[in-house]
Amino acid sequence: MGPGRRLLSLRRRWRIIDAAAGLLREGGQAAVTTRGVAERAGVQAPAIYRLFGDKDGLLDAVAEHVMTGFAAAKASAVPAASPVGNLRRGWDMTIDFGLANPELFVLLADPARGRRSPAARAGIRLLAGRVHRVALTGRLLVSENHAIELIHAAGTGAILTILARPAGQRDRRLAEAMFDAVLGQILAPGNHPPNAAAHGADRDL
Repeated sequence: MGPGRRLLSLRRRWRIIDAAAGLLREGGQAAVTTRGVAERAGVQAPAIYRLFGDKDGLLDAVAEHVMTGFAAAKASAVPAASPVGNLRRGWDMTIDFGLANPELFVLLADPARGRRSPAARAGIRLLAGRVHRVALTGRLLVSENHAIELIHAAGTGAILTILARPAGQRDRRLAEAMFDAVLGQILAPGNHPPNAAAHGADRDL
């Protein structure tokens, strides 16, 4: 394939992903039909199958596209004054993202899809880096892996629980209380001496 055709194919791919993302936001997964995406993107339906295989492949591409942008935004966020402040900032950004993109977040909450998503793995690595910086302060009471799993599980659960309520009844304070509860489990007071668990060898994901 020559450069011109390759560029045309990439443009067509991004039009399809953008169209599918719009339908997902507006009507959920049920709205992402081959016909609907093709009409919105201005392509023939067979092009979708050639580029993505099937609807699930297209949804994977949509999730990856949006998550890549979100992971980049988190990585470039202005750091807070302290490692714990950075941990809270990352939590707040994740909660905001999940509540602003409910259909996409539910899609990504599928463990199988998350495992095969490079962007989702990049997000976990970013969380791991923030947890490690907290560990270096000597305040981490649990292993870094355990802290990462607790924060990830609590954040996912908080977002899904909030989203389960009608839109007008969603209360973000649940996520704030959840984060404070997790900190109570993993952190010692600021004057706590260095903890050996914080520098353990089980930080690898």
